[in-house]
Formats: sequence, C-alpha cells, structure tokens
Amino acid sequence: MSLFNDPRWGEALSHLPDYLGNHVRVSLAALALGLVVSLPLAILTRNRPAPRAILLAVASIVQTVPGLALLALFYPLLLLAASVTLKWFGVSFSAFGFLPAMLALALYSMLPVLRNGITGLNGIDPALIEAAKGVGMTARQSLVMVELPLALPVMMAGIRTAAVWVIGTATLSTPIGQTSLGNYIFAGLQTQNWVFVLFGCFASALLALAVDQLLGLIESGLRQRGRLRTALGATGIAALVAATLVPTMGRSSSGYVVGAKTFAEQYVLSALLRDRLQAAGLTATARSGLGSSVVFGALKAGDIDLYVDYSGTLWANQLHRTDIKPRAELVAELKTALAKDNITLLGELGFENAYALVMPKKRADALGIHTIADLAAHTSTMSIAGDYEFFSRPEWAALQKAYGLQFSAQRQMQPDFMYAAVASGEVDVIAGYTSDGLIAKYDLVALDDPKQAIPPYDAILLLAPKRAGDERLKAALSPLLGKIDISTMREANLRTSGNDANSSPDAVAKWLWEKVGGR
Repeated sequence: MSLFNDPRWGEALSHLPDYLGNHVRVSLAALALGLVVSLPLAILTRNRPAPRAILLAVASIVQTVPGLALLALFYPLLLLAASVTLKWFGVSFSAFGFLPAMLALALYSMLPVLRNGITGLNGIDPALIEAAKGVGMTARQSLVMVELPLALPVMMAGIRTAAVWVIGTATLSTPIGQTSLGNYIFAGLQTQNWVFVLFGCFASALLALAVDQLLGLIESGLRQRGRLRTALGATGIAALVAATLVPTMGRSSSGYVVGAKTFAEQYVLSALLRDRLQAAGLTATARSGLGSSVVFGALKAGDIDLYVDYSGTLWANQLHRTDIKPRAELVAELKTALAKDNITLLGELGFENAYALVMPKKRADALGIHTIADLAAHTSTMSIAGDYEFFSRPEWAALQKAYGLQFSAQRQMQPDFMYAAVASGEVDVIAGYTSDGLIAKYDLVALDDPKQAIPPYDAILLLAPKRAGDERLKAALSPLLGKIDISTMREANLRTSGNDANSSPDAVAKWLWEKVGGR
C-alpha cells in the first residue's frame, strides 16, 4: 500500500481540529505574553547599555536551553507555586498543560522581539527625534507618534521570527499535558505510525509558514505605508485564529480525562479505558504522551482522572523505596501509601511490564548468558541502550549495585528503536520491557534477574482523589481488572508496530477488548 493511500491519513485528519486549535491557542497566548513583556523592556533599556546588555544576555541564555527541557522545568515550578498559593491563600491553579507551555514559549519568543525592538528604535535618525522635540513634543509623544511608527517595520521582523519559533517549539509541549500538533509526532514515533509523524510535521510547518506570510504582509504594509496590505494581513491572522479556535472552544470540556505515558502500550491502554467509559455512557477523552512524573502529578492534582501505572515505578519513584517485596505484598503496601494522598488503586489489570535486560537470543546462547549475573562478566566490552529516563531511574542504580555492571557505553533512544538497534548489532544489550511484543519479533531474550534487583511491575489502575467515590466510573472499569494476561498484552503491543490502520492504538484497543471482554 502506498504511504499516501494509507487510510491513517483520514484518522490523522479527524484529530486536526482539536490538535490545531489547541496548538494555535497556546502559541497565540505565548506570543502575546512575550510581546507584552518584551516590547516595554526594549523601550526601557534601549538607551541604557548595562541593563540592555544584561537583558539580551538573559534572553540569549534562554535560547540555549532545549525547548523540551524548558517546558518540563515549568511544570514542577508551577506545582510548587500552586501548593504555596493553596496553603497561604486557599487558591490553587493547574500546573498541567496550558500554563507551563504558555510561560515557557513566551520566554522563547523574547529574544528576537527584544533585539529587533532595540535595533529598530536605536536605528532611527537622531535628526528626526530632534525635530520632534523642536515642534514641542514630549518624550512620550515622540515615542508614540514618531519613533514607534518608524521602528515598527524592524520590530515586525522580530515578531515574525518569534512567531515561527513559538509555533515550532509548541510541538514539544505534549509531554507536559498540552494538546498540540506534537501529539501526532509523539504518538507516531512511539507506535511507528509514520503517517502521524509526517502529518504533524507538515501541519506545524504549514501553520508556521501561513502565520509568517501573514505577518510579512503586515510588515510590508507598514514599510510601504500601505493600509490595504496591513489590513489584509491582520484580517488573515484573525481569520486563521477564528477558524482554528472556534471548533475547539465550542466543545464541552466536561467528562473524564484518561492519562497515558509516552510508549505504545500506554496509548493502547488509554484508548481501551476511554472506550470502556464511553460504552458505559460516560464522556471521556485521552491525554497521551505524558512524562512519568508529570502524569502522576496530574492525577494527584486532579488534572486527569485515571491512568495505568506500574507498581515498581511508583514504588521506586514516588515512594522512593529500594527494598524489594513479593508482588502481592508490594501492591498492598503501595495501595495503602497512595490512599494517604486520596489516590485510589482500583486494581491490577493482570499482567506485568517490568524492565528487563534484553539481548539477541543467538548471541546469548553462544556466550552462555541466561541471567544478568552471567552478563556481568561481559559488560566491559559491551554497549547498552535504554529509554530516555532509564539510566536516571533507581532500577538502573539497583542493577549496577547488585551485579556490578560496567558497560563500555550507554546510549539513549526511542523505546521502539532500541529493539531494532540490538537486533542489528548497533548495541549489545537494551533495557527493554517484558510485555513488549518486539522481543519475540526480533528473536530476543529477556535475561533472568536472580537477585531480584528489579521490583515487580504489575499494571495497576489509578483514580484521582476527586474520583474516589465515583461508583459509576468504577463499575465501567471493573470488567478490565485481572483480565489482561501477559501474552495478550504482548500481542497487542506487537500489533501497534504494524503499518496499517489496524495498528493504530484505537484499533488495537478494540481488538484487545474483544479478546478480554468475555473472560
């Protein structure tokens, strides 16, 4: 089947009003905030060398911070601020999604606006300013009536650059809960849905190009003092905003929000939970692609209503426990600990998705490696790859301590790419997942952990504090508890690596329900 005849283009198109509307909304708000802050600062510091140098240096430093890192940093900062305002003033706000994305993107927009604003104002012929004073204008009148109109074309060039930067960087806001065109890209990468990746890239590029050209029309009108060009550009911007925002804003925001982390299994499970709620007559949407700490914080704060997590992840990352207990005992203790934060552990889904060190079966047999203890003697000449967070997680430290692992090189990459990398010999070992169907697809083997350095990772269903007494919600989800075994989940995960419409998370979720619904 040709890529451009793929039916998944239709699925991608169906998400466009939601993704594009939210993308425009956060980009527009960030750009507006950036302009409100940057333009006055440019005016205040244009004739003050020391403050101007400091301001531009700070704005330049912000640009050196990777976009995803800057977006992620705002989430814990706002969580802290929300807890302080709640404690001191009894007022809280959501640190999830729109607010951290808008603030981070506003910072990203400041440098070109500041530079062009200062350059435009300082580039005005001093004789014109003297002439304004000569006819009796005050400093403020001169600024408003002479300097700003003359500098405006140069300032518009900075605004155009800022707009393109903001629109492009907004695609990275998905992991902190802001719906955007980045949802296509993150979901596509995790499920190997290249139609979604291409669609997201094209849509973002076209949006940036359209906004840049419309702002360019306004800039041209200002340079040539052509009111028609300026009016057409402004009208085009207003029409674009209306066309993308009205469908989204007209939609009801009530209902349940199902969270999901950033890998294929989570996309499938969030779609499954959403479908079960909708089948019970409840309104539900999925919010996917969230970071591990972000999704738990969002649940605790009530920004999402439910999601699937893993007992070992919560045990190590949220409770900061390093001891390993039997599976049933660990889940029971975890349930008690979560209840202190009014989070409900509704139950286990029936399978475990643990971290495991994985390597090609043929090579493992040739070297006589069956356990991580066997592997330890060979690691000095081997490389290992993990996902973006594995090497900073407690599990990795526990493995190193228990087995003395000293690999010659460590690499980080997208989870799905790891399996192809180890199968092709690009790396020797990967930190994979026991429920991943790609282990069988690439003829790999998960090594045993005789010292039990890695805790159990039962898939568990968590409910937000505000849903603790929601019996209708619990009734809709109860048929899933204990019904998904490891072999079924592996097959579901393997299906997401296909290249057709049946491999989408939504399609796989429907298949999964057909498999487990009658059990």
